[in-house]
Amino acid sequence: MSEQQAAGPGSAAARRQYGLVLLAGAAGAGLVLLAVRQRWAQAVFTPPKPLAPQVVDVSGTDLVPLAGALALAALAGLAAVIATRGVVRRVAGVLIALFGAGAGAAAATAVTAATVVNVAVGKIASPQAAAASGAAGSTTSGSSGGSGPLVVAGATGRAIMNGTPWRVAVLVGALLVFGVGVATVLRGTDWPVMSARYDAPESHGGHASADSRDARPRARQLDAASMWESLSGGADPTDQMDPQEAAAEAEEEATADGADLSSPPPAAGRQREGMA
Repeated sequence: MSEQQAAGPGSAAARRQYGLVLLAGAAGAGLVLLAVRQRWAQAVFTPPKPLAPQVVDVSGTDLVPLAGALALAALAGLAAVIATRGVVRRVAGVLIALFGAGAGAAAATAVTAATVVNVAVGKIASPQAAAASGAAGSTTSGSSGGSGPLVVAGATGRAIMNGTPWRVAVLVGALLVFGVGVATVLRGTDWPVMSARYDAPESHGGHASADSRDARPRARQLDAASMWESLSGGADPTDQMDPQEAAAEAEEEATADGADLSSPPPAAGRQREGMA
């Protein structure tokens, strides 16, 4: 009997809860990853005239990289929940809850205008980083020939904060991840496990399993005796015959000849005499 069957009437409810919790955790982590990739702020650099202002987009990953990293860790924790059971699954739930709390705390951290400007300057100073984050394509103001952004000496920078909805989305996703971790700690041991369907039936069989284990040695002894009787009667052991039919035929021959199954096989006895 598998673990799901042992749960009785509540097994269906446990499976539904298990699936919903995993879905909520994946949705929460995915929401965090989606939100941190969006534009949270803009840095506007105003150089001396006649040069035009330059605008650099700053994403949530640029400002709070820890939130995205913890969301990825939470996804790995969900995989651990699927693959584990018992105490190990509860430990995975604790870690998931910590990942969610950490992502929410990172998103709730105050981001100042100076931070946005410094991050934007760092992105412009590193062309590879700017290209990877899409800054080169979003800072066309004041750039000549489409060669990417460039902060002119003496340009003053200011920040425009426009990522509040995405910060809220990170908080919501982090809260979902945290709730999934708590639910795993409290109810994870009642959920199905990946290896339950492969458990051997006798591991939960009680008296029936004990009887079957006791019957196996007796069946082996009977089969061995039947084989010896068949060999002594000149039967070919390579013949493809049903084992039950062969055993029944051997017993009938032994009964007809008045042979005692408990005595050593005649063929074996003749072989020992010849060797002597």
